[in-house]
Amino acid sequence: MRNLYLLYITAISVALSTLSSAADLRHAPQAVISNGFVTAKVWLPDPAKGFYRGTRFDWSGVISSLRYQGHEYFGSWKDSVEPHNEIVGPVESFTANNKVLGYKEAKVGETFVRIGVGLCEKPDEEKYQWQRVYKIVDPSKWTIKQDNNWIEFTHNLSDGKGYAYRYTKRLTLTQGKAELVLSHSLTNMGERQIDTEVFNHNFFVIDGRPSGPEFEVSFPFPLTATRADLKGRIAIKDNTIHYPKVMTKGMDGMIGTGLTGFSTKAADNAFQIVNKKTGAGVRAKIDQPLSKLFFWTMENTICPEPFIYMQIKPGATHRWNTEYTFFVQPAAQ
Repeated sequence: MRNLYLLYITAISVALSTLSSAADLRHAPQAVISNGFVTAKVWLPDPAKGFYRGTRFDWSGVISSLRYQGHEYFGSWKDSVEPHNEIVGPVESFTANNKVLGYKEAKVGETFVRIGVGLCEKPDEEKYQWQRVYKIVDPSKWTIKQDNNWIEFTHNLSDGKGYAYRYTKRLTLTQGKAELVLSHSLTNMGERQIDTEVFNHNFFVIDGRPSGPEFEVSFPFPLTATRADLKGRIAIKDNTIHYPKVMTKGMDGMIGTGLTGFSTKAADNAFQIVNKKTGAGVRAKIDQPLSKLFFWTMENTICPEPFIYMQIKPGATHRWNTEYTFFVQPAAQ
C-alpha cells in the first residue's frame, strides 16, 4: 500500500510540475506586431524565462501565432512543455554538414559557437549532435527594438578565440499587405571566416488542421525525393507534394526526405502551402539560391526546409530575406 501511495504522490508531483512548466511557458515574454491585416505574436529571447531556451535553433523571431482573415498559420505542434525542446513558428538553425563553429577544435569543457544562441560547452563527444541540448555557458546579449508593425533582434557574440559576429533579424509586417518579411544580416566581427549553412524549419500549423488530403505543397520545379520509400505518407507528382491520407498521430507517423531538382537560381527557393478545405495558404520565397532542400511533416505540422550556404570573411556581411505572403482562396466544395 505504501508503494502505491508513493507512486500516486510521484505521479501527482510530475503532473503538477508539468502544469507549472506549461504555465511558465505560456507567460514567457512576448511581443505583438500588426499592420492591420496580419497580427503576429512573437516570443522574445530570454535565457531565464524565454519560451525556447534550447541550443539547436536561433532564439529570435519565433512566432507563437500569426492570424490573417480569421485563419491561423503557426502554433504548437506537439505536447511538450519543456523550454529546451519546445519550438514553434518560422525558426532557423545554423550548421554546415552537421558541423558548428569552433566545435571540432574545442577541448572538452571549452566552448563552441551556436549562432543566435550563445557559447555552449563541449562535452566528451567527438561530433556535434544536433538533437542534443548543450550547456549554455554564455547566452551573450540580445538587443530588441520594436514598432507597431516590426520587431528587430540583434545578437552580439565573441568567443575570444577568433569567432565573433553581429546577427540581426527583423520581422516586418508590410504595410497594406498580408505579408511578413524576415530580413537578416550576419556580420563577421572576428578574425576567422564564418562558414555555415542556415535553414528554416518553418513549422506551419495552418488552422490546426491535420496533415492530409486537404493540403498541397508545391515548388517551382519538378521534385525528386532522395528517400526511396515514403511509406505512403506523402506522394510526389511533378512539383507538388500530396497526402494520400491523414497522417498517423505522434512522432511514429512522421516522414522526412531530401528534395532535388532545383537550380542555382534564387527563383527556385520558394514554395506554396494551401489547405483546399479552408482556403488558407501561404507563399514563401527567399532571395538566395538553395544549397539543400528538405521536407519534414507529421500529423499536425508541415515543414518545407530551405537551406542556404554562406562564407563570410572577416569584416564582411551576408544578408538574406524571406518573404511570406498569406492568402485565402475559395475553399474546395
